[in-house]
Amino acid sequence: MRLKGKTAIVTGGASGFGAGIVAKFVAEGARVMIADINGDAAQTMAQQIGPNAIAQTVDVANAASVQAMADAALTAFGHLDILINNAGISHMPTPLEDVSEDDFDRVFNVNMKSVYLTARALVPHMKSRKQGVILNVASTAGVSPRPRLNWYNASKGWMITATKTMAVELAPDGIRVNAINPVAGETPLLKTFMGEDTPEIRAKFLSTIPLGRFSQPEDMGNAACFLCSDEASMITGVAMEVDGGRCI
Repeated sequence: MRLKGKTAIVTGGASGFGAGIVAKFVAEGARVMIADINGDAAQTMAQQIGPNAIAQTVDVANAASVQAMADAALTAFGHLDILINNAGISHMPTPLEDVSEDDFDRVFNVNMKSVYLTARALVPHMKSRKQGVILNVASTAGVSPRPRLNWYNASKGWMITATKTMAVELAPDGIRVNAINPVAGETPLLKTFMGEDTPEIRAKFLSTIPLGRFSQPEDMGNAACFLCSDEASMITGVAMEVDGGRCI
């Protein structure tokens, strides 16, 4: 029960890595808001988990929607200990000059602007309590980028830099900020990264991961639990690779 008594928001919490984080946090004693653009999926998951999970529909790229999420969490929980910026998207594998402006804007808004919006909505609350943890789910793409995912790679590199500068600025207020860098995993985004899901393309991806498997939601849940627990009270500003050796 490493998170007993803690409260958390997990954006993009109704599927993929976010769902793995939610499940782990609840198992470790936290109360969690499952915040997702798919409100029905969030509601279904919350019902399955039980009283320690609540659902919230949110568009993390929209300021009013993010503020409504923050207000709902504080109303439900009374305070917030942990914010997980997990929601993310990618464009399809495409030559960098051929990515549409609409696709670029979606990646920018969901992967980058969302971190600004959630910080604006919730950092003042954390400052007022002189404590809090923010965890950004970045990617190995921000460290060791793959071709044809240029603007997704760049958005995750931005997220890693944002993590480090947030950590430096917020440390005097007792707020820790870290990131995790998953490798491609068994999530709804996998097909987007690969372009198409075939045994041959999967084998090609797996050949770049020394441990020989994709990331699983449980892997992210375990890493996130540690970084957000009091066991990691001296850790801030890190972008921890959870990647089976992909970035070596």
